[in-house]
Amino acid sequence: MASNRWKINADGGITWHISEDIPHEDHIEMSGLKVSTVYRYGVDASGAFTLNRSVVWPMLRTIPNNTHASLMRRFAWDIPAMVEINGKSLTNEKVKEITLDGTMEVSSRFDNGIELERILFPSTTQAMTCEKYTLTNKGDKPVSIEVPFARSVIETDASKGVDGSYRLISTLKGEKAEQLAPGESVTFSAFFAGYKRGENEAILDIDKELDARKALIGELWGKLILETPDPVINTMFAFAKIRGAESIYQTKGGLMHGPGGESYYAAIWANDQAEYINPFFPFLGYAIGNESALCSYEHFARFMNSEYKPIPSSIIAEGIDIWNGAGDRGDAAMIAYGASRYALALGDKQVAEKLWPLIEWTLEYCHRNLNEKGVVASDADELEGRFPAGKANLCTSSLYYDALNSAVYLGKALGKSGMGKYAQEAKKLRKDIDRYFGATVEGFNSYQYYEGNDVLRSWICIPLTVGIYDRKQETIKALFSPRLWTKDGLLTQAGSETFWDRSTLYALRGVFA
Repeated sequence: MASNRWKINADGGITWHISEDIPHEDHIEMSGLKVSTVYRYGVDASGAFTLNRSVVWPMLRTIPNNTHASLMRRFAWDIPAMVEINGKSLTNEKVKEITLDGTMEVSSRFDNGIELERILFPSTTQAMTCEKYTLTNKGDKPVSIEVPFARSVIETDASKGVDGSYRLISTLKGEKAEQLAPGESVTFSAFFAGYKRGENEAILDIDKELDARKALIGELWGKLILETPDPVINTMFAFAKIRGAESIYQTKGGLMHGPGGESYYAAIWANDQAEYINPFFPFLGYAIGNESALCSYEHFARFMNSEYKPIPSSIIAEGIDIWNGAGDRGDAAMIAYGASRYALALGDKQVAEKLWPLIEWTLEYCHRNLNEKGVVASDADELEGRFPAGKANLCTSSLYYDALNSAVYLGKALGKSGMGKYAQEAKKLRKDIDRYFGATVEGFNSYQYYEGNDVLRSWICIPLTVGIYDRKQETIKALFSPRLWTKDGLLTQAGSETFWDRSTLYALRGVFA
């Protein structure tokens, strides 16, 4: 069964030992500072490995230079098919196992006693994805092996690139013709790289690249280790650390974290970065992550203004443009919440002083947008109109409440005056949140997500995450009722089929608070 396909290894990785559970396909994304790759992989009905590489170059910008303008190409090169053994192609592949541990390792056997190990991973610093191959003669007779050198160059359409034509170079670094005695091995490598005009090609050193990738994974693997009685949860957290920390790109606007997914790179959002990931990095102790977090707040700070017009929801295209297509999503509350928590967790007064004007501005923006009932008005929430959010939603006001309280702690630590004002505003807001949003919805004395909302929503968990427990029992019952809870986690709205992991994670955090 699919639930038992992967086994957790003692070193923290996971392995699929191939048996009768084929055919099966899956995908995983891995990233470096200048590239991201989605590996679509699987084992077909015959037992052979299948692979398609979707390579993304976030800094090779396409036209129009919008949120999704990272250059992307798919590569289906079948490297083993280019190898010859005793003058013939490798035949009858049977994959033995696939391991994920920050790289993808694939072990296979072929006819004639040949075994092959593939290791797939992105470069940590170069704009290329890398593959190391080790072929071993496990038979009892010598074999003749030939591995070619191959190079494919694509010159992209200059009219579709911000910087004109880009060069995409695929290289099989073989050039080997050897006799392999029983037990002997030979290694070779492949690279898929992208360059702007005039850029020097990277040095193709597979062992150096693999060592750098393993060093990064080792650093992340060894920090902030979650230990619970459930090894599955521990492993999920370990892999989430890697994915959350590796998806940072070295743009001309500085280090920018991106959600990825073949869509979102070299750009930042008030929710994804400012609210969600940035406050995590101080706990992880990852210097590049902390730098990317500060960079994102500095980008948002560029848009502070004396008229208190909304800060854009997203800053895109390496920092040179914006997206605000959903209007005000409560972005100031997201930024105030994230920046104050980040500064508190980081514990660096110099950084906190740098962020303080942004925190003050976003708190003032929220204060100026309180409606007549005392809660924060906005055009939408982070779901950007996918589901109704009314003219004021529970999430935005809850984030503002938490940001006020965090600002009090931070301001006092920095010796700022006037923190009593923030404390009083938070006290009043908490009462107004209960008066405005507190309601019986579908039989649960919990919250309406917005005025007039009569269907349960997953974001009723948000007050629990910011220390508002007035309706905790009924809220918890609602969250885990059949109306919201499913095998995939929380539904965004009762009766729908949509779920977002973020809702489930926030809810679990709130329930365990």
